[in-house]
Amino acid sequence: MSEILSAKPVVLALKNNLREEVAKLKDAGVNPLLGIIRVGNRPDDVYYENSIIKNCESIGIETKKYSLAEDIEMQEFTEVLKQVNDDPSVHGILIFRPLPKQLDEDVIKYLIAPNKDIDCMSPLNLVKVFEGDTGGLVPCTPAAVIEILKHYQIELKGKNVVVMGRSLVVGKPLSMMLLQENATVTICHSKTQDMQQIAKKADIIVAAMGKAKLIDDSYVSEQSIVIDVGINDDGNGKICGDVDYDAVVDKVKAITPVPGGVGTVTTAILLKHVVKACRQSLKN
Repeated sequence: MSEILSAKPVVLALKNNLREEVAKLKDAGVNPLLGIIRVGNRPDDVYYENSIIKNCESIGIETKKYSLAEDIEMQEFTEVLKQVNDDPSVHGILIFRPLPKQLDEDVIKYLIAPNKDIDCMSPLNLVKVFEGDTGGLVPCTPAAVIEILKHYQIELKGKNVVVMGRSLVVGKPLSMMLLQENATVTICHSKTQDMQQIAKKADIIVAAMGKAKLIDDSYVSEQSIVIDVGINDDGNGKICGDVDYDAVVDKVKAITPVPGGVGTVTTAILLKHVVKACRQSLKN
């Protein structure tokens, strides 16, 4: 029977540790605070915002909402962002994306303060990942993958890991982070030939292609550990991963579910980054 790598115990352990850290910071007179910038009132953004606030409250992190009009112009948005950047009471900044078309994300990502950029929007933080500098704020989803593997005591040193996907959000930074853990990393993508055979030989497969149920049992072996990063609509109104879970679950060593896997841990990583940013602000 495959081991199910559920997010629940990972998040529980993370939150317990963070709750203690937040309490220590508050005892020292510092209140960790997350600034949330939301443009417009998209239902999924509002839902996510409420979820983030609830998670923050559960460990003692305070939040401050910046709810902006859907038609806000670039100049006004950058003024708000500068205000949040310069506010010493705000330790982390989360900008909900995608932004409306009149707001240029390619400009905005250079304007967010790197030391408050908990979602690794800034290229300056991404560069640190590629340099092997662990002092910055890394992308949350790749960090969630590493967190899950470490929680379940899955060895990375010397292991063959296939990362399926080469995006700057997951695939590329995750590959660099796995190299830091001394894994041997192969990146596969849409133009890779014989992907099934490459994946089948891996100790660990990370699926981050953004295609529903792409990975079936032809990609795995009985020794495969499968980490499913995908969050997709299965066509019937249900959430599914990049892995065909039902086809694979009984044929691998271990697997993360969707939902209840990487995505759930990613939210907890955001909280971890707020606390990290808060601690680092005390050193500066």
